Amino acid sequence: MKSMPLYKQIQEDIRYMIRSGKLRAGDRVPSETELMEHYHVSKITTKNAINGLVEEGVLVRHRGKGTFVKHIDDDNESMSRYKGLIGLILPCMKTKVDQHIINAVEQYVRENGYHLLIKITQESALEESRAIEDLMHLRVKGLIIFPIEQEMYNNDILRLSLDRFPLVLIDRYMKEIETYSASANNLDGAYQAVNYLLRKGHEHIAFVTVNVTNSATTDRAQGFEKAFLERNLSINKNLWCMLSIADIASGNGVFMIQEFLKEHPQITAVFTVNAELTHYAHRAIQLLGQSSGRSLELVSFDQSELPDVSYVKQNVEEMCKVTVDMLLEQIQGTYNPRRVAVPVTLFHKNILNKI
Repeated sequence: MKSMPLYKQIQEDIRYMIRSGKLRAGDRVPSETELMEHYHVSKITTKNAINGLVEEGVLVRHRGKGTFVKHIDDDNESMSRYKGLIGLILPCMKTKVDQHIINAVEQYVRENGYHLLIKITQESALEESRAIEDLMHLRVKGLIIFPIEQEMYNNDILRLSLDRFPLVLIDRYMKEIETYSASANNLDGAYQAVNYLLRKGHEHIAFVTVNVTNSATTDRAQGFEKAFLERNLSINKNLWCMLSIADIASGNGVFMIQEFLKEHPQITAVFTVNAELTHYAHRAIQLLGQSSGRSLELVSFDQSELPDVSYVKQNVEEMCKVTVDMLLEQIQGTYNPRRVAVPVTLFHKNILNKI
């Protein structure tokens, strides 16, 4: 015993008292200060001793009361509250929407007795596959996936859907494969935004988007077209500014949008499909105004936090609640795949200026 570290000696003495019955389940053990005085050691030593026994499950702390010998049922009670792990996979953390999704999903997962594991894929198909593999090895009960920007969905996501593993896609859906998904009503949001511009007299409206045709960008494009078709107006797709992921990643977004607007002097308004492109378009419009005096109105899908830009606001809170509810439905044994489109709201500048 003499050769053992001092904190180990203290631990062995406490274990002996438990084995011999001097300390029973629920009994309070001496405090760190009391142990420090009894063994003539530092408080760090007694803290290490107690912490080690707590981590082993021998003792349990109760805030404001002290440290006690753990009841055998304590583990069962803890496990009854803990139902397992749920995985959340996101492509990035660029926007407020991404951060809001993490916060809201974590809240609803926790409230239902699960712990959340988060993976960020950095818009990489390889990292998305690795994230799915890692979380499956950790035996998650279900997965919430915000797929990366690409035309074809990852084969690992398709496999999960076909195997009916509990899965919900958030902000995306699969067009051909039946699965659970929750997203904003992208079509209606784009329709509201473009209809707002048309009502103000704009007819030559630029559509700034990425050239990846996932469900979100496709629905927003259809919403753009719907607003024109309802008014029997022709759709001039020469006014659609399509940027690739590589263009955006290279930092050329502002320059490319500015050049596009220069080439099409008839444009009087711009609709962008996301907050990142809105910032690029806003800067391009500023530069264009400085060089030519042109003034263009800008409307965004998602809040860019630019004070003079109208935007379509997603109800992220509701989208995340629906997502978690549908995942729990599957975990509990029901399989009824469906798409849920959560309503959106248009906030225009006149309203923003009054807030």
